[in-house]
Amino acid sequence: MLNRRSQRLAVTIPPMIRPVPLIVLAQLFGTSLWFSANGVGDALMRDWGLTPHDIGTLTASVQLGFILGTLLFAISGLADRFAASRVFLFSAITGATANLALAWLAQDLATATAYRFLTGFALAGIYPVGMKLIVSWAPERRGEALAWLVGMLTLGTATPHLLQGLSLAPGWPWVVTFASGLALLGGTLIAWLGDGPHLNRSPRLQWGGVFHSFRQPGFRAAALGYFGHMWELYAFWVLVPLFIAGLYPLASTTTLSLLAFVVIGVGAIGCVWAGRLSRRLGSARVAVGALAISGSLCLLYPWLVELSAELALIALLIWGVTVIADSAQFSALASRHTPADGVASALAIMNSIGFGLSALAIPITTSLWQDLGAQVSWLLLPGAVLGVVAMYPLLRARSPVTIESS
Repeated sequence: MLNRRSQRLAVTIPPMIRPVPLIVLAQLFGTSLWFSANGVGDALMRDWGLTPHDIGTLTASVQLGFILGTLLFAISGLADRFAASRVFLFSAITGATANLALAWLAQDLATATAYRFLTGFALAGIYPVGMKLIVSWAPERRGEALAWLVGMLTLGTATPHLLQGLSLAPGWPWVVTFASGLALLGGTLIAWLGDGPHLNRSPRLQWGGVFHSFRQPGFRAAALGYFGHMWELYAFWVLVPLFIAGLYPLASTTTLSLLAFVVIGVGAIGCVWAGRLSRRLGSARVAVGALAISGSLCLLYPWLVELSAELALIALLIWGVTVIADSAQFSALASRHTPADGVASALAIMNSIGFGLSALAIPITTSLWQDLGAQVSWLLLPGAVLGVVAMYPLLRARSPVTIESS
């Protein structure tokens, strides 16, 4: 039964406005901050004399900021204590400001790393809070709705590559500035929409209470599967431009950027497909299937490169589809196995640990790229294997009653 605040929201939101698509669009705009530096990586390497390892360092600094931000949100319970829409807006403003500082104030790797860290810290109030907003508006179909949300994260990640490839800005600072403008627009949309009628807010801060979620077998299995997925995901996204450059060493920067956009952006299709499929098969089976396919490509990719560049590119496209398709399903499973007033904190701690693993995988793989080449993909395989094994209890528990209606 809706409380008075929820009834007021239901009246004030115009009937033609669909909250889930609006949140999805705002998430696309907000998460464009995430890889804005990677999308202009070639220009940064040229202007500042950086190496691929330095670009990996910039990405890892975003991850580290996000890790610490989500850890603070999770341990304190901030994300469940205050209005999610306000947290999203404040975070979007903070992240956009830090991103603008990268574009116009940073002059070297050290200052750029600091600004990217602040951007990552702000993203902690965008990504997991966006997932909570989705659940607050559409709890009965969270798997499919979260799939759209993660799909927009994927497009947001790929967008800077598109901007750079199409030369839609006069220089890389303007590409980064455009991402900041999108983030501000996303925050404004969420502030206008407000919180959903099914949002449960904690009456107080709950320091450390989030760790009780790991006592739930379902949450623990989903979280461990997610951790294996995260070891692979962001390292793969960072390696995509390097993989493509290795396949086509004589291609122009424009061509390489557009191909990187396609390989990463096609993951949005995988997210939507997985979300719809979860309504028939359940989130657990869909997540394990996607993780198994992407893990197989971790193993096979170096051999495919030896056969032909075209075959390897097809493999990258399939990899791009499946590497992210499972992400929303892990989140949907985790949100189902945690108390309603602690969803944001539970997702935040899961994100924090998962991104911590990605922050290790990124510098390891980028630093070994020059020595291993395509064989660096083998370093991503253990995450997929361990994730599939961890999800086994949820596969066994599946029944027609427990299939997600998402």
